[in-house]
Amino acid sequence: MNKAELISAMAAEAGLSKADARKALEAFISTVTKSLKEGDKVSLVGFGTFAVSERSERKGMNPATKEVITIPARKMPKFKAGAELSAAVK
Repeated sequence: MNKAELISAMAAEAGLSKADARKALEAFISTVTKSLKEGDKVSLVGFGTFAVSERSERKGMNPATKEVITIPARKMPKFKAGAELSAAVK
């Protein structure tokens, strides 16, 4: 499912117009992004948790030249599914 299909499904499920569903989805994405940038977690009970994890510096290999390179440390967003979502997908 892509973004347009998700918006259509949200509009149908909630009885909203596609424009309102698009605004709601974009507001959700924007709010989660801002929270993660500030270092906060976003927990939706039963659905899951969005958080930021830190990856340490590590060694890697350039596949074209086989040269060993250093991959710098960075922050990565992650999502952990909640119990209800995990059970529904089984």
